[in-house]
Amino acid sequence: MDVTIGVGGALVAGRSMASLLFGVSAGEPALLVAASILAVFATGAASWIPAMRASRIDPLAALSS
Repeated sequence: MDVTIGVGGALVAGRSMASLLFGVSAGEPALLVAASILAVFATGAASWIPAMRASRIDPLAALSS
């Protein structure tokens, strides 16, 4: 859902910044898909290490301290 909102925002922002883009159209689908995939993978990679650390902690020990 968040990716959809981001792509919509990118389309709106791209149209307003069209004069600053060199050699790329404001709504190029391949660019938007590539950026969306990169953002999803970066988010997953950034949350993987903390999730693994949190899964190793005993819940009762974490709640008691």
